Amino acid sequence: MDRLKQLESFVAIATRGSLTAAAKAEGVAPAIMGRRLDALEERLGVKLLVRTTRKLTLTHEGSAFLEDCQRLLVDLANVEASVSAGGVKATGHLRITAPAGFGRRHVAPLVPLYWERHPDVTVSLNLSDRVVDLAGEGFDCGVRVGDFPDSSLVSVRVGDNRRLCVATPEYLRRHGTPQHPSELAQHRCLTLSSDASQTRGWAFRIPGEDGSAEVVHFRPGGPMDCSDGQVLHDWCLGGWGIAWRSTWEVEAEVAAGQLAVVLEDFAAAPNGIHVVFPQRKHLPLRVRLWIDFLRHYYEQPEFWKQGVKL
Repeated sequence: MDRLKQLESFVAIATRGSLTAAAKAEGVAPAIMGRRLDALEERLGVKLLVRTTRKLTLTHEGSAFLEDCQRLLVDLANVEASVSAGGVKATGHLRITAPAGFGRRHVAPLVPLYWERHPDVTVSLNLSDRVVDLAGEGFDCGVRVGDFPDSSLVSVRVGDNRRLCVATPEYLRRHGTPQHPSELAQHRCLTLSSDASQTRGWAFRIPGEDGSAEVVHFRPGGPMDCSDGQVLHDWCLGGWGIAWRSTWEVEAEVAAGQLAVVLEDFAAAPNGIHVVFPQRKHLPLRVRLWIDFLRHYYEQPEFWKQGVKL
């Protein structure tokens, strides 16, 4: 029980940003939360949070541990719900938000299948590329791809996403295949004209002489750019150049031989596909079942190649 309470307290402190806010939410004194955090760090032998008079900052180890703890606590809640709920059915209205492109391909096709399993739940799906205020706009949860800065939300990783350079085999036959990211300057690169997630350029892992690897960002140019990722996808399929796209966008075409992956040895480490939701003491059963439902599909490699046929 003490260990579990330490984990719960650590998650509360990290997501709420202060000992005082976490203690207020739990109804205890800040000193108690501080002792639980101290005991956890002592037991693990690592520093999870750097505390100053003004703010708390997660260490590298703390960030990784936070994600694992959040997933563990959600799994524990699911296990308890499966026993205590017994034959209780999920009910109510489930409000979900997701990025437009990803949502059209990999969230929307799953909603009818989820509803078929849980017919007492009604579902609203909002697709938008803006960062939605979940609590303020009344959403139960959101699907987000990549890193996100909002630490006030609980996140559960349900899948992995990588970015790869792809082009049609015909383009590569005509223009050659780059062997190093620096050679992209000699190619037609199809880039986003306005996307905050790519302001630093395309990311690659470049091996060093000592065997380590450094993430380096390139900003390739080209004759055409667009603010819409689907348009870049279509241009790439048309053989107009090389694009840096997420695996969720191109895996089916790669599997079918319509697109070929280039510079795969330099691909950066994957980021996550998360379900995020506001802090809640008791997560509704309909949300817990939705998270498990997504994880079931997203963990299957074939899902990303074939999708769901409605």
